[in-house]
Amino acid sequence: MKVFVMDVNLCVGCYACQFVCKDEHVGNDWSPIAKPQPDTGQFWMRLDEHIRGTVPKVKMHYIANPCMHCDEAPCIPPCPIEGAIYKREDGLVIIDSLKCTGCRLCVDVCPYGAIYFNDDLNLAQKCTGCAHLLDGGEWTVPRCVDACPTEALKFGEEGDFAAEIAEAEVLKPELGAKPRVYYLNIPKKFIGGTVYDPITKEIVEGAACALTDGNGGNWSVTTDGFGDFWFEGLAEGDTYKLEISADGFAPKTLEEINTEKDVNLGDIALTK
Repeated sequence: MKVFVMDVNLCVGCYACQFVCKDEHVGNDWSPIAKPQPDTGQFWMRLDEHIRGTVPKVKMHYIANPCMHCDEAPCIPPCPIEGAIYKREDGLVIIDSLKCTGCRLCVDVCPYGAIYFNDDLNLAQKCTGCAHLLDGGEWTVPRCVDACPTEALKFGEEGDFAAEIAEAEVLKPELGAKPRVYYLNIPKKFIGGTVYDPITKEIVEGAACALTDGNGGNWSVTTDGFGDFWFEGLAEGDTYKLEISADGFAPKTLEEINTEKDVNLGDIALTK
C-alpha cells in the first residue's frame, strides 16, 4: 500500500508541491476521481508555515498537508452514500465525484482539515494522491512529489520506506485514524538565549550552558561567537533548569523553564 513520507529538514518552502497540485486539478475534470479544483479557496496539497520562538530567537519550518489517506478514515463512516468515499487497494482514499451528494458530513469530521467543499459543484473535494495519473501507468508518483526539488516529499510502497517509517511520526496519532502520511524531523521545542557581560556590554563567548530536566536528562552546549546558545529537540511541556558558567564570572542558574512553547530567554547577564 502507498504512503507519503515528508522530511521536514529538506523542505525549503518553495511551494512547488502546492503550485503543481493546482496545475493538475484546476480546470481539469478527472471524474470519477475528482472534478476540477477551484482557482481559490482550496489547497489539496497545502504547505503550512510554522514560525517558532520570539525575535531574535526565531526558527521556521514547513509541513505539507495533503489528505492523510487514513487506514481508519473518519470521513468514510458518516457518508450516507455507499461507495461515495472509499479506500482503494493501494491505500488512497477517494471521494467519488459522481456519487457525492454534497451533504458535507465528511468535511465536518476530517480532523486534518483536508476536505473542502465546492459550493459551485455541490460536492466535497480533497487530495486524491493523483490516482488518475497512477492509474494511467505513466506516472509512479503524484505531481507534488515529482515537483519537489529537494526530495523532501516521497511516495511509494510502504515496504520500501520501512526504515524511514520506523523513525517517522504522524500528525495527531491520538485520534487513531492511522494516517498514511509520515513525517521525519518535525522540530521539537527549543530553549535559546544570549549571554553577555553587563559591564563591558560585550557578549560572552564559550560560556558553558548545562540544561537538566526532572527526569535525569541533561544537555550541554557552549555559547558561540555571538554569545548565543541553543538547546533543540526538547520535549513539549517539560520543565528545565539552566546553569551557566564562564571564566571570570559568577555562575548563574535559571529554574522552572517550561517548554509549553519554544523559549527565548533573551539576554542573560553574568556578574563578576
